[in-house]
Amino acid sequence: MALVELENLTKAFSRDSQPIVVFDGLNLEFAEGSFTALMGPSGSGKSTLLNLIAGLDRPTAGTVRVAGAEVSAMSPGALADWRARHVGFVFQSYNLLPVLTAYQNVELPLLLTRLSAAERREHVATALSVVGLSDRAEHLPRQLSGGQEQRAAIARAIVSDPTIILLDEPTGQLDAKSAADVLALLQRLNAEFHKTILMVTHDPHAAQAARTLLHLDKGVLTA
Repeated sequence: MALVELENLTKAFSRDSQPIVVFDGLNLEFAEGSFTALMGPSGSGKSTLLNLIAGLDRPTAGTVRVAGAEVSAMSPGALADWRARHVGFVFQSYNLLPVLTAYQNVELPLLLTRLSAAERREHVATALSVVGLSDRAEHLPRQLSGGQEQRAAIARAIVSDPTIILLDEPTGQLDAKSAADVLALLQRLNAEFHKTILMVTHDPHAAQAARTLLHLDKGVLTA
């Protein structure tokens, strides 16, 4: 069953009054429970594709559908509510707030929900446990290693039990050991918790952790 459906997707930007077409009529599906790695040269549209699926960007034309919801047609308010419930996004630069502890960073997405304080505590404790950071809950980001920061970012992405996890170069700033730990965690989230994962990466070793590999070049996808 397709969880993500892209139909006749077109995305164009304007630079110095010149149109730059990233996608032109792209059709693509990602199955529920899949773990897909997306590779390709810089500027090929990989991050743009993640942003379109997450509703962080809108297509110029075409349709983006996730779990039956037409993301590309939502109002900004509806989109923010939908994203909080359905999308876990992990950035290459972690994007942890330096003045908040790991616990507080992970809790942030839940502040947009109607969960009680007790329910939030339970969710955060579970997410930190899954990524192996229960003993680092009260540490600030500067007190964590790069690998621990990325695992905290993944905990924040999964704390609301999202429908899909999107990752943009999740191992790009990590040493080999930390990268291997993060990739093993992603494989566990996919296999044990049945999370649908789409990961953009330049690293062939990271791509091998996925079950499906797609190459994107100049807006065209190949398996």
